[in-house]
Amino acid sequence: MALTGIEILKMLPKTNCGECGVSTCLAFAMKVAAGQVEIGACPYVSEEVKEKVGEASAPPVRTIKIGKGDNAFVIGGETCLYRHEKRFEHPTGIAVLVRTDMGEEDIAGRLKRFNELHYDRVGLVLKADLIAVNDATGDEGAFTSLVGHVQDECPDAALILMSEHAGCLAAGAKACGDNKPLLYSATRENSDAMAEVAKEAGCPLVVSGESLGDAAELSEQLQGMGLKDLVLDTGARTIRAAFEDHVAIRRASIRHKYKALGFPSICFPCKMTEDPMLEAMVSSVLLAKYAGIIVLSDLQGDILFPLLLERLNIFTDPQRPMVVEENIYPINGPDENSPVLITCNFSLTYFIVSGEVEGSKVPSWLLIKDTEGLSVLTAWAAGKFSADLIAMFIKKSSIADKVNHRNLIIPGYLASIKGELEEELPDWKIQVGPREASHISPFLREWQPG
Repeated sequence: MALTGIEILKMLPKTNCGECGVSTCLAFAMKVAAGQVEIGACPYVSEEVKEKVGEASAPPVRTIKIGKGDNAFVIGGETCLYRHEKRFEHPTGIAVLVRTDMGEEDIAGRLKRFNELHYDRVGLVLKADLIAVNDATGDEGAFTSLVGHVQDECPDAALILMSEHAGCLAAGAKACGDNKPLLYSATRENSDAMAEVAKEAGCPLVVSGESLGDAAELSEQLQGMGLKDLVLDTGARTIRAAFEDHVAIRRASIRHKYKALGFPSICFPCKMTEDPMLEAMVSSVLLAKYAGIIVLSDLQGDILFPLLLERLNIFTDPQRPMVVEENIYPINGPDENSPVLITCNFSLTYFIVSGEVEGSKVPSWLLIKDTEGLSVLTAWAAGKFSADLIAMFIKKSSIADKVNHRNLIIPGYLASIKGELEEELPDWKIQVGPREASHISPFLREWQPG
């Protein structure tokens, strides 16, 4: 059961030193209880207290980290069944499979597509996350060689090492160094050996059962051996079975706090069909309900991109608007004579406006003002897109150094603040732009400095 802020406070030094970044121990304890900071942020609590508070405040689905540093991929940490209850914490990982029995050309193509299939959207870079390296032959040398090759070619990829042989997994994990891979997998036949490999390497381990119940029993057995970082594979290889198992895992962990199933899962659409389109459809279902990692046979843009968009929509926090960074965005190669437009940093507004400006073929400067993700009218009504704040942004930005005119185009819905803005920016002439984004292109084509 989660501890209250007062219960956590009793275990703190109560010095109010502020070294944790919070002014008082009481405020820090409240933040820990709310899950906003980790207990380890206090430099003076004992390891015993860290473990006690950490266990009590841990999410029902354990958080698992694969990889290292900035390139580490995190799954799990989920606390709800439905996104509207709170939010989903960590997006489903998308992996591509390479095997030791593949030809060099096939492997090279998959790794190349892993590196190249990146998409910029809503200020984010969307891409695949992991590479599953499968020991298909039992040859330890070939396996470690492929692991090293994958790391060299795709240094930002988190790795899944797959082998039936504990020795191969141990060698592969050693070849990864501090880039900790996910090890696949422990079964009833090899669980003791695989557990030793996972402990020695300090890596998370997949529990692979023949059914959901079998996976739960293996999970309990491995936890009893001291393993805490596990990932579940129920053995389901049809869409119906996988869907039912994933829903059951999430319900058991969230609703019933069943620790044997309190882990993220991995599934293999690549083993359910040989049809790439059907594989994508299976993946889309399991991405929504509730796979931690899905492994694809290959990466193709027309299949990967829709899955990435689906994931983006599902794992967007519904309580927080999507925003783009406050900045000056050059579009179509502007120069000192190009028009200057301003709008809010709500991502949808930015992409609609920037798309219309780009479509106009008119070189332009687009200023994005931070409005905390609110749209134009909402931000204006909330006092976050007012004349004084716009003026402050214009003055601190370097736009005056980029153009030889002083004309600023504001959204048509802000026409009422034109006079105030001219008072705040006496050197600038304020021009009221269109109300609708679809009218921006003709407006810019006819634009002349005032």
